Amino acid sequence: MPRCISRELKTLSVWVLTLTISGCIGTGGIAPHGQVVRANQLATDAAIREAARDARWPAGQWWQAYGDRQLDRWIDLAVQGSPSLAMAAARVRQAKAMAGVAEAAESLQINGQATLKRHDWPTDQFYGPGELADTTTWDNKASLGLSYALDLWGRERNASERAVDLAHVSVAEARQAQLELQNNIVRAYIQFSLHYAQRDIVAATLHQQQQILALAQKRLDGGIGTQFEVSQAQAPLPETHRQLDALDEAIALSRNQLAALAGKGPGAGAPLQRPTLSLGAPLKLPSALPAELLGQRPDVVAGRWQVAAQARGIDVARAGFYPNVDLVGSLGYMATGGGALEFLTGKKLTYNVGPAITLPIFDGGRLRSQLGEAAAGYDIAVAHYNQTLVNALKGISDQLIRRQSLDKQQVFAAESVAAAQRTYDIARVAFQRGLTDYLNVLNAQRLLFKQQQVQQQVQAARLSAHADLVTALGGGLEAGNDSPDLGHTLWRGSLLPLGCAAAPPIAPQSGCCAPKREQAPSPQC
Repeated sequence: MPRCISRELKTLSVWVLTLTISGCIGTGGIAPHGQVVRANQLATDAAIREAARDARWPAGQWWQAYGDRQLDRWIDLAVQGSPSLAMAAARVRQAKAMAGVAEAAESLQINGQATLKRHDWPTDQFYGPGELADTTTWDNKASLGLSYALDLWGRERNASERAVDLAHVSVAEARQAQLELQNNIVRAYIQFSLHYAQRDIVAATLHQQQQILALAQKRLDGGIGTQFEVSQAQAPLPETHRQLDALDEAIALSRNQLAALAGKGPGAGAPLQRPTLSLGAPLKLPSALPAELLGQRPDVVAGRWQVAAQARGIDVARAGFYPNVDLVGSLGYMATGGGALEFLTGKKLTYNVGPAITLPIFDGGRLRSQLGEAAAGYDIAVAHYNQTLVNALKGISDQLIRRQSLDKQQVFAAESVAAAQRTYDIARVAFQRGLTDYLNVLNAQRLLFKQQQVQQQVQAARLSAHADLVTALGGGLEAGNDSPDLGHTLWRGSLLPLGCAAAPPIAPQSGCCAPKREQAPSPQC
């Protein structure tokens, strides 16, 4: 007997070794090729280096830098009631539930079943007049079935890890949706303010035109003017009134836009008053900008989690080449005949236990194709992440260059308005004294009107550039903590704050393609 057992163990060992080798050979030639770009290796330009003098991020409530309490209240309202954020929150819950389903496959599975069947045996040509004829028997069974995946090759574990990684992706995408909503509200609010400023300019222009008309009429009445001058002074008035009406329309439409962004009906925007926006000192950037982006910008974080999920998928596909071993068993009572509950006696106890093995022998290349698809998916995720990181740095550089330019343009625009104002004042006084004609006054007024509009547009662009720069940085410090419904996700049964740097480390080699759940997310908080 011992020799027989020894022979069986040797046979089993050779069999397992052969399957293991065949699994390794079956995956030969299929591997990912993508390499993740390290943020600190990307060259930064002079705009980023000059701005990165203070290791600070924007404040968490970054829009408060504009000093407008109405804007603060409106963003809070939008975060609470926006349908787009509600959808994002639902996607997070869905991903977390799917991760829970995947994790359950790693646990012991126990199922119970019971059947009670009563048989009434007739007397006929099939059963005859035997012992069962005209009798009643019971065929009863009750059992507990147990199964446990031994997961020798890590397939179930990596599948559940992949689901958790995808849950992190959904959280990062929810934060991205929230950041975009905040940016859209700020930009719409800036346009709302710009329409009011432009209306002031048009209203002041109308007042000037009415003064000039009164002066032309006075000159005509005094015998030193002409009807032509009066007609010239009357001509621009209808167009100015039209511009006022157009700006009133734009203000009303801006209210509707802000209400829609907050997930409210048009009437909710009616109480909005004129904005009181201002912007103080320029935003400072952290000195270690590229590396800090890994944990702050939500699309970069989502890209890294997506790479980690795809890496897990490679391990899942690779495990498919090896035998799947489950431990299965059952424990219960069963009996045929007798009374309804007779099977529950100790003598009717039955059980079984043992391994259930499935072996991939010939699949027509399905497993290799699945592994190739997983490897290609990893390369796609890596390329997408690399492109996202490059675009992130480009966006920051673009906004810094834009901010520097707008600061200079603001100075030049103010000088142009001052010069145009002096020109108009001189022309108006000269026309009043009869030293020039109305055409010079009209040209001076048009120039002043144009320069004032340019000045307001530059100011609005400067305010928008601040919002775009904060968005390019990924939001304020501890981004995401302002939205408790979106701010957490699964991490081995606990909750991971979204405001933390939630991007995982990445290692593209097979077998260690992604971090273990026991590891904490590595990039900086």
